Amino acid sequence: MDIIKQGMFRPNQKFCTNANADAKIEVQDLNVNIGTNHILKDVNLTIHNQAITCIIGPSGCGKSTLLRSFNRLLEDTAKTKITGKVIVDGDDIYEKGCEITHVRRKMGLLSQKPCPLPMSIFDNISYGCKIHGIRGKKKLAMVVKHYLEAAGLWNEVKDRLHTPANRMSLGQQQRLCLARGLAVEPQFILADESTSALDPISSKIIEDLFVKLKAEYGIVMVTHTLRQALRIADYVVFMYMGEVIEQGTAEEVFKNPQHELTQKYLSGAFS
Repeated sequence: MDIIKQGMFRPNQKFCTNANADAKIEVQDLNVNIGTNHILKDVNLTIHNQAITCIIGPSGCGKSTLLRSFNRLLEDTAKTKITGKVIVDGDDIYEKGCEITHVRRKMGLLSQKPCPLPMSIFDNISYGCKIHGIRGKKKLAMVVKHYLEAAGLWNEVKDRLHTPANRMSLGQQQRLCLARGLAVEPQFILADESTSALDPISSKIIEDLFVKLKAEYGIVMVTHTLRQALRIADYVVFMYMGEVIEQGTAEEVFKNPQHELTQKYLSGAFS
């Protein structure tokens, strides 16, 4: 077995790299217009690897738009204009000629509601691997088991791997989607309010998984729940009206916010 990144075994050697803790996402002067709406305005920030960054702010402030700019999903929206840079490992993902499938493999996305593929549990995990050229029953079986274990699902589903994924509970489906994203070895996990549709027990399971997984991945979470950010964030980005108002470590932002808007939001003056 090859040892990859801090000693954690990776069965998908096709994808693995010796990416180090210095890998990061750098956003420079990012502006996003959708139709006549200026959604993101001159955004500048840094997202660190091997840490949990929570993006907070009131509804409609641009949190999800910012998150989706990291894997170029915004390009699927009509009348969208994007300027500025999003640099991942030194490469601007919006530079002409940048391969979009390569970008999206680096950025695993966990949406607000679970979206398992209309196929079996096993095939949900192996699907992305097959697309990227992984073949062989034994290899795929190893990959599926490894990432179901990483998502805390293996013991719950090992006897029904070939049953439809939509028969799983909502919380299990969300963990399945997490395992599916991990199977193609992203560098970052993008979580767009990924616990908001779950019950408290399932939400806690996902949070605990993120805390464990941050040793190997950068995790970026959009959350409306300040208590969640307080529990697990290493870094915090506060947004308002499409702008980044304040960013820093969780301790800095929560205990000593510098901007009046941040202070008001954290005190509950608006939400």
